[in-house]
Amino acid sequence: INPYALSILMSSIALGTITTLSSYHWILAWMGLEINTLAIIPLMTKTPHPRAVEAATKYFLTQAAASALILFSSTINAWLTGEWAVNTSMNELSTILLSIAIAMKLGIAPFHFWLPEVLQGLTLQTGLILSTWQKLAPMILLIQLAENTNLYLMLLLGLISTIVGGWGGINQTQIRKILAFSSIAHLGWMVAIVKISPQLTAFNFFLYVTMTSSLFLTFIYLNTKNIFELSSSWSKTPALSTLSLLILLSLSGLPPLTGFIPKWLIAQELIKQDLIMFSLLILMSTLLSLFFYLRLSYTLSLTLAPNSSSSTLIWFMNSKSHLIILTILAS
Repeated sequence: INPYALSILMSSIALGTITTLSSYHWILAWMGLEINTLAIIPLMTKTPHPRAVEAATKYFLTQAAASALILFSSTINAWLTGEWAVNTSMNELSTILLSIAIAMKLGIAPFHFWLPEVLQGLTLQTGLILSTWQKLAPMILLIQLAENTNLYLMLLLGLISTIVGGWGGINQTQIRKILAFSSIAHLGWMVAIVKISPQLTAFNFFLYVTMTSSLFLTFIYLNTKNIFELSSSWSKTPALSTLSLLILLSLSGLPPLTGFIPKWLIAQELIKQDLIMFSLLILMSTLLSLFFYLRLSYTLSLTLAPNSSSSTLIWFMNSKSHLIILTILAS
């Protein structure tokens, strides 16, 4: 792709997110989301492959439907209340429709079906943008909408997402699909607590973006696309593989790593609200996610490919020192 075109597209992605973040009017927020969607589609199709075109088409149709629903719900709200402002009180119907639209944008279950398929058709670089930056604007909108949301709808979406995210990732061998289901499971935790504590949702999202970015960057440098290719990475780059192992365990929520902290705080907050049974269910559903994280960790650190050579170790360590530092910070 032409460097000038790439710079324009990246600037448009940034502009779309900033427009949504700084908007006080639903039309402006909708425009920002549309700019975001239209700017990333050329990046998705930069690789001339049928899977990439299919992924871009699925992404466009899903995002267009979600955007139409946002516009429809905000128009209904303006008609009933006379308010277009993002952070004012809204009527119940508009809030439910907006919550569903944002869930579609983020890929929260049961509106998640597009996410694994789209991510599988993209390069890891574009997948990184889709899994992190593209989720920022809808997540901030959801946090701004938190006071108006229906608690039981959010809890239901959160529980379904953690179960689907864990269950869907168990039998996967493709790294990108595993990361997609990992994203769905993490978003479930964020959505479950958004009504009770929006600050915890923002904190969890920040940690998710940091850890997921580091994991994507590691897989980009290792040039790994499926779980079988991971077995040769230990002999080539033991230090980087060790740090990737730490990030995987952190994402799974094992103490004393960083990923454990938001899960612990969210579980505490749910128990304070007398949602003990729900807290137990969401914690048990996380065990499903733990299984595929441990599977990846096992393949990465405890299996060795035959005829593997460590001749590239010194070169790789010297050239990737900045990535290792980022990985340490993220875990």
